[in-house]
Amino acid sequence: MPYKPGDLFSEHGLKLVVGGAGPWVLDAEGRTWFDSLSGMWLTNVGHGRREIADAVHAQMSRLSYAPDGTVHPATIELADWVAALAPDPDSSVLFTSGGSEAVETALKMARKYHRNRGESGRFKVISRRGSYHGATLACLSLGGGGSNTGVEYGPLLPGAVRVQGPDEYRPILSDLECALEIERAILNEGPETVAAVIGEPISAAAGVHTPDAFYWPAVRRICDRYGVLLIFDEVITGFGRTGTMFASEHWGVVPDITTVAKGLTGGYVPIGAAIAAKHVADTFTGAHSPFNHRFTFGGNPAACAAGLATLDIIEREGLVENARVMGDYLYELLLELYDHPIVGDVRGGRGLMCAVELVRDRSTREPFPAGAGLQAAARELMDEHGLLGRGGDIFPLAPSLCVTHAEVDDLVARLDAVLRGLGRRLRYAR
Repeated sequence: MPYKPGDLFSEHGLKLVVGGAGPWVLDAEGRTWFDSLSGMWLTNVGHGRREIADAVHAQMSRLSYAPDGTVHPATIELADWVAALAPDPDSSVLFTSGGSEAVETALKMARKYHRNRGESGRFKVISRRGSYHGATLACLSLGGGGSNTGVEYGPLLPGAVRVQGPDEYRPILSDLECALEIERAILNEGPETVAAVIGEPISAAAGVHTPDAFYWPAVRRICDRYGVLLIFDEVITGFGRTGTMFASEHWGVVPDITTVAKGLTGGYVPIGAAIAAKHVADTFTGAHSPFNHRFTFGGNPAACAAGLATLDIIEREGLVENARVMGDYLYELLLELYDHPIVGDVRGGRGLMCAVELVRDRSTREPFPAGAGLQAAARELMDEHGLLGRGGDIFPLAPSLCVTHAEVDDLVARLDAVLRGLGRRLRYAR
């Protein structure tokens, strides 16, 4: 039998996809799938945006790379636009190739900031257990969440201190106590050794948990009290995902450094950035030692052209507001899934970033045991109902920001069918 190009991919559980539009993806056999997670939380403006492709093509036709010692206008324009949207509009922007590089940049920036201020002993970074901040060794040393905890690459980098983060469904501590955990960690380590605190405003890797109204303001005050920088990892939440341009706006908190990536180009071209508030950036100018740091593809003209086209779409089509409205609608529909006995918790209400968590016993919040085969069954049923994304104990949901009411209805109907099938297989019929 002749070998088909898709055979190798199907052997590993992968689908050969060839096209897409909005939240939809087309496979090689002509079947349409609903992309429930925007790829990897990044196709915010949807698939198939010709205007982004045209902008990249036009830029590469003129100049694909700015030689050493030069800068292209597209890079300057995008940096100005990102800074104007940032929590501190007087920020400075340093571009990278992606989110992991953006976090690495933020970590180096924090250390260098303190060194330039005469506190070279500050090198430790406090993160929350269960958060995910990237795939490089330094990033894996933070949080320990996601599919790769970094254990197999240990020992991890010294100076990474982990504390308990907020958990809406199974709280070990109250959100205020979680904030005080950070203060206790700073005092335990010695404030003179701590450079920064880093966190996702809403933790995607931990299962889409949103802190209460007091958590981040309390963390901001604690960082200020001890001279510690606050880094917000907005690689997932930035550029409209939560119904505001940046998730930090929900708490009125201005971080010292913000990391972004994914949504800045909607996944069309790799990009990332570390956004330094003015008081941080100022320590690298004048008589101070400069921040001598760059990546080969940081600020690439073609990537920046994609970023400009993406931000234009977000603003022109009102996608931040659409994320807020459609996010509220999605959350309301998901609440109806409590009709399924296996649904333990529905989380959301901050834009198009929701999660449905399954449990064996809703009253005790007991999860399904590993031997129940939940993830394999979820994958099979998602395939049956044309749903791309992640499923198992938790179904995270983050469709494209351009999603419509009808498409949200379709998404929830597919998920409802998946849950009904899971209930039958696990003998929890609705």
